[in-house]
Amino acid sequence: MGSWERALDAAGIDDPGLREDYSRQRRQVTRYKREAVLAAGLLLPARLVPHVIAATAYMHRTDSLLDSGPLDGRGAAYARWEQEVTDSLATGATDHPELRPLLNTAAAHPALRDRALDHLAGALADLDFAGFATEADYQHYVDGYSLPAFMVVATLLGPDGDQTAYRAACRTVIDAGQRLDFVTDLAEDLADGRLTLPRQALDRHEVTRADLERARDLPAVRALLTEQLDQVDRTIAEGRAVVGLVPPAHRPMVRCLIGLDELTSAAARADVPALLRRSAGPAKPAALRLLAREYLRARRVNR
Repeated sequence: MGSWERALDAAGIDDPGLREDYSRQRRQVTRYKREAVLAAGLLLPARLVPHVIAATAYMHRTDSLLDSGPLDGRGAAYARWEQEVTDSLATGATDHPELRPLLNTAAAHPALRDRALDHLAGALADLDFAGFATEADYQHYVDGYSLPAFMVVATLLGPDGDQTAYRAACRTVIDAGQRLDFVTDLAEDLADGRLTLPRQALDRHEVTRADLERARDLPAVRALLTEQLDQVDRTIAEGRAVVGLVPPAHRPMVRCLIGLDELTSAAARADVPALLRRSAGPAKPAALRLLAREYLRARRVNR
């Protein structure tokens, strides 16, 4: 018996059809988040792994409706999905193979139901994205879209019962992570017609959108991007408080997620002008060392 089958057993997922639904979603998630699936399998208690997969698959399915297909049809497609998810969560029943794992996971972890609905309510902000005039606009986006999306999975890693303090700490974590994504994916976003840095920040450094689109390696551009990474690093440091708010068995995974953001920021700093041409990601040797270190910690906790 493989580790995935043992995880399904540990999570109490016995029905053959439901096991196949979870397994199909695991294969789907592996295609676009292979490292995350590997980390979850190594760092989390087995009983939690299928539920994290189901939450991740639901979140990706929701977001993909807003990112793919003809632009003029995305709103209608999303509205149909929103209604189907809402109805399924209300009744606890569905024939949709993409939603059966979500409902089962929500039954095992009731807090997920409200987090999934919060995500639905905020996801349209990404479809209507038109950039940020100010830092305050960016923070509003974090509250309305980034945090609800993050909490779909994060609620499964948090403490039982009241998650008020945990949610506040998660807000700091995703503030750092979202800003980091916007900086490291700047070239890709600009190619798609999206400027994700606040225009207020560009104006402060006397940088134009054209400077970024044309990948001009100017001192002012470097200063702009470095300032954004400085803010990322400060916020990551504040967000580390979240580790103490999760159960000990979940801390290796949470530390790993934060550590990957730190490695990504370091990679971006190593060649700031390159951010104008390509995305940045963590160096693989460093990421593997981080994963190995947290795996050893996880084994000690879960003995």
